[in-house]
Amino acid sequence: MPRHLEGQPGETKGAVAIVVARYNESITSNLLKGALEALQEHQIPDDLISVAWVPGAWEVALVAGRLADSGDFAAVICLAAVIRGETTHDRYINQQVSHSLGQIALRSGVPTLFGVLTCNSLEQAINRSGGRVGNKGHECAVAALEMADLMRQMPTAKHESSAD
Repeated sequence: MPRHLEGQPGETKGAVAIVVARYNESITSNLLKGALEALQEHQIPDDLISVAWVPGAWEVALVAGRLADSGDFAAVICLAAVIRGETTHDRYINQQVSHSLGQIALRSGVPTLFGVLTCNSLEQAINRSGGRVGNKGHECAVAALEMADLMRQMPTAKHESSAD
């Protein structure tokens, strides 16, 4: 019978970081509220939660990378809202942020969760930050806990040591 590895949010050990963008704060504060509620529901104590505020979505990756590389956190939750405007600016932001967060997770081995709303309208963002579609911050936090527990179960990477 095969061995199944699956993370359980309630089994997460360690601290959790949340990076949240201040831009579109009416949306991102709701994402943060949802994330904090999820962490509380899974008995993560407040003293194991760090929240870092950054100016906007563009700055999320820099801070997320520093937190992931610190070795102090079992997961990093990234929350922002990029809403399409009259130009294509949102596409450039969304592409770079998503790519950077993926690279941080792969490089650091720390689950770095993409809780960045990429919406066509303010209405869509409202609906995804606690409105009729749920709260993506909450969903992201639960996924972060699940991934942190799964990574705890995984074997550690074996790196070849280089000879001098």
